[in-house]
Amino acid sequence: MWTGPHLLTTHDADPEQLRSLLDQARDETFAHDALSGRAVATVFFEDSTRTRVSFSLAAQRLGARVVDWTSKGSSVSKGESLIDTFWTIESMGFDAVVIRHPENGAAELVAKHARCAVINAGDGSHQHPTQALADALALGEALDRDRGWDFTGIRVAIVGDCVSSRVARSNASALQALGASVVLVGPQAMAPKELGEALGCDVAHDLDAVLGEVDAAMMLRIQLERGAGRLLPEGYPYHEHYGLTRLRAARMKDSAVVMHPGPMNRGVEIEGVVADSDRSIIRKQVEAGVRVRMAVLENAIRRLGA
Repeated sequence: MWTGPHLLTTHDADPEQLRSLLDQARDETFAHDALSGRAVATVFFEDSTRTRVSFSLAAQRLGARVVDWTSKGSSVSKGESLIDTFWTIESMGFDAVVIRHPENGAAELVAKHARCAVINAGDGSHQHPTQALADALALGEALDRDRGWDFTGIRVAIVGDCVSSRVARSNASALQALGASVVLVGPQAMAPKELGEALGCDVAHDLDAVLGEVDAAMMLRIQLERGAGRLLPEGYPYHEHYGLTRLRAARMKDSAVVMHPGPMNRGVEIEGVVADSDRSIIRKQVEAGVRVRMAVLENAIRRLGA
């Protein structure tokens, strides 16, 4: 999972590294001046609310100086390349750069040219490792598996536009590394058999047949910005087939939880009353994101100096 000081992916993640980060995030075992004198840049080429704000807050809570950078109004509009933009930012003396980019592999490309720590905050439809860590933290705490992080026997359904989702890929890898079983659920074009095979997951196309057997349902939005709207016929009744309605939620196990990495489209992939229900841990996922990102930043910069 770690490549030197860089966190780029959960693919082939080391379970012990995952558990170590989750332990640290759960217990908040970091000093509030752990990054005093350090500088962190959030470099986002795509819009973000949860990820950007939580990284900024995490860095500030650890005592770091934080600069938030966006591509809007920058030299990118003048044709500057990703690597030249990164070198410009790194040359200003940052210890860590948190990057989000619409292209698959962008964070890995930057890391190959970096002297500072690089943390992937989402690259295309490829990876979003800190979201997977936040989701694992929230799920483990909700299901009382946060001592040892052994998810054996837990079954998680990731529902919706899996093929466009970096969250689906990152979560599938991380959750399975911790012992969970994962099933991708959605229309055939959004949950293709080939994706399941690549991730080592089951695939299903009937949400109602799956819901009663899972311990968590993670709902995903349709990623229209990645062209996902073209995957469905015009007028397809998506909510009717794959929306988590109150009636569907009522058929879940009493102990099962509902998740969503955000942003939510209420009335499409999830009914508002379900998102706000007692079985929803969506807000806990957001809160967990700050703790996880504190652990990731502290580890990344400590590894930088190792």
